[in-house]
Amino acid sequence: MSVKSVLRVPRFGRRRPVEAYAVDDWASHVGSELALDLPDEDIVEDLDDCLDLYRFGSKPRCEEIEYLELVREARDRVAGGRP
Repeated sequence: MSVKSVLRVPRFGRRRPVEAYAVDDWASHVGSELALDLPDEDIVEDLDDCLDLYRFGSKPRCEEIEYLELVREARDRVAGGRP
């Protein structure tokens, strides 16, 4: 076994280009990106439900603002169809 084969690292975190996604696949793609951005959160499939069911004050204020912005941005991207 050569040193080169031992040091080879798989390509983690590589995302497909946006053009590679079909329109039907777009919502799941955006949801997957949101799940990567918010790994500790339980993101529901319908982002409107995610916002409606959110309890204000359940997180520190700075985390709450970031969470709500990311979910709203993802919801708007899904509604728009493409970035």
